[in-house]
Amino acid sequence: MRDPEPCRIKHTEEQTDLMEKLHHVKTREKTLSQTERVSLLKRKVKKSFTCIQCGKSLTCKQSLKIHMRIHTGEKPFTCDQCGKRFTHKGNLKKHMNIHTGEKLHICDQCGNKFLWASVLKDHLKVHTKEKPHSCSLCGKRFSLVQSLRVHQKIHTGVRDHLCFECEKTFITAEHLKQHQRIHTGEKPYKCSHCDKRFSRSGSLKTHERIHTGEKPHKCSHCEKRFSQSGDLKTHERIHTGEKPYKCSHCDKRFSQSEHLKTHERIHTGEKPYKCSHCDKRFSQSEHLKTHERIHTGEKPYKCSHCDKRFSQSEHLKAHEMIHTGEKPCKCSHCDKTFSQSENLKAHERIHTGEKQYHFNACGKIFTHSSNLCRHKINNDIM
Repeated sequence: MRDPEPCRIKHTEEQTDLMEKLHHVKTREKTLSQTERVSLLKRKVKKSFTCIQCGKSLTCKQSLKIHMRIHTGEKPFTCDQCGKRFTHKGNLKKHMNIHTGEKLHICDQCGNKFLWASVLKDHLKVHTKEKPHSCSLCGKRFSLVQSLRVHQKIHTGVRDHLCFECEKTFITAEHLKQHQRIHTGEKPYKCSHCDKRFSRSGSLKTHERIHTGEKPHKCSHCEKRFSQSGDLKTHERIHTGEKPYKCSHCDKRFSQSEHLKTHERIHTGEKPYKCSHCDKRFSQSEHLKTHERIHTGEKPYKCSHCDKRFSQSEHLKAHEMIHTGEKPCKCSHCDKTFSQSENLKAHERIHTGEKQYHFNACGKIFTHSSNLCRHKINNDIM
């Protein structure tokens, strides 16, 4: 009887051989399939669409169609709120957030909301205080490389964005865009609480805080809060004593640029504000406003105790002290008090003996202007 084992072994070897052959075929099929896929991709790349205007190659017809809008200026997507047009549907979608006020991206540090994730990412650097980008010329540091690039143009003097309407030049395209709205009158940002419109998103944001009462900027020295970061910065100088604005004519310093500007007019003699009723000019707009009330007869400040009205708030304040009996001005030499600083000044001359009113005709000096006036009347000099 034959041993069945060799027969079984042989059968097994044949089976193994067959399985190896089958495996090889499957592997070959798989390899061929991968090769075909690569070949297909290569063929797709070869079948790219080339722009006849600039020679740029694109992978599909749709991409070429969108690209061509750069050359044709075609903007098929229109905002139904303000009429602004876009080349891409995605850009229109982003733009619409301005009108809807939808802010999906929230800062987990301060609760501020943003229209776009990229803006939130930049904002977070305010909290981390991270400023990795440094100016090589002055050492000033920035959280964003874009901010550094813009800053460096201050040193180089590069202003390569030109307004064709007035030929004014700007450091950034965004600044030019904002400026051009002066010429076009475009105000794309509308308040969600009233009908007021703005040319800048920042102006809208600030305005809306009037309605909401939001004051997100808190003083680090006291409990006072502000709706604008600029106002907070100015306020904090009360605590720090910082006066960064120095007069170019003298050593006087100021905490606000507006105060410096007003002060420097003392040196220059500049009076840019002219009265519309006469030829008188003023260095400050408030002084012009007060002066013009002489011509118009306007008296906007009314006494809360009687019907008397005044052209200046200071005059109203002084008048109301008659009703209240308030005398905040105290003599430094005695206990006498006065409602007005001018009366206190005149009184203190009794103690100091100062006589500042000179009469050139006879050389006499008086402590009060009223005494000088009386002297002139008595001597028939008026």
